[in-house]
Amino acid sequence: MNKIKEYVYITFAMGIVAIAVYFFLGPSKLAIGSIAGLGYVLAQLIPLPVSSIVLIINILLLILGVLLIGKEFGAKTIFSTLLLSGYLAIFERFFPNIQSLTNEGIYDALLYIVIVALGQAMLFRANASSGGLDIVAKIINKYTPLNLGFSVTIAGMAAAMSALLVYDLGTTIVSMLWTYANGIVIDSFIDGFNRKKRICIISEEYDKIREYILFSLKRGVTLAPILGGFEKEEKMELQSIMTKYEYKHLLNYLEKEQIPAFVTISTVNEVIGTWNKQ
Repeated sequence: MNKIKEYVYITFAMGIVAIAVYFFLGPSKLAIGSIAGLGYVLAQLIPLPVSSIVLIINILLLILGVLLIGKEFGAKTIFSTLLLSGYLAIFERFFPNIQSLTNEGIYDALLYIVIVALGQAMLFRANASSGGLDIVAKIINKYTPLNLGFSVTIAGMAAAMSALLVYDLGTTIVSMLWTYANGIVIDSFIDGFNRKKRICIISEEYDKIREYILFSLKRGVTLAPILGGFEKEEKMELQSIMTKYEYKHLLNYLEKEQIPAFVTISTVNEVIGTWNKQ
């Protein structure tokens, strides 16, 4: 992504997070692992709106994020934090005293977890975060072998336990369980973003396919000589790693050009190295 696209992407992702926080987290009355959840708890103890509490805590954690993770992450997270507070302030103005949209706390919590996890995964993908406990999770992920989802869970338990200050023990336990579920869903979304397709093609017109992959799709390709098991005929196999959209373009190309080919496709959960450099 270039810089403009990155910040448009982050703005969109933060809109998703803010919707989840304001319309589902607050009405659910659960402190599901986030600074926003902690903010809703503290708002019942001190005379400040949620948006102001979230901003104050985020500023303190942002300083920690810049020092331990880096300036780029810090700059993007500052932008995200300001967006979240801005979104919440707008929602507070136009949708005051919001009530549950589902009339069921469990449904509010489920929708919050799915929606906010999508936004968080998008932000992590852009080397940013929504601020707050996501910064703590990113620090844990950087300095330990723990994945991002589990790091979010660990950081979120502190906010979930804060529910004891204003809610009963049952609500606190449920909040902690939802926090754990939130980490699992985040990992699922992150895995989905990272997932690629490994394409293996056997064709007499392998050189034509090779040129399409290299110069049209702009992806690397490996040629490997193979020997057929039945007739012991020597052939050439092409191998390439692509996104699911790119491999669909490749299949459309093979069909359009009527190229006879034997194609196998498998899922790759993660690619490490210079794959994304074009």
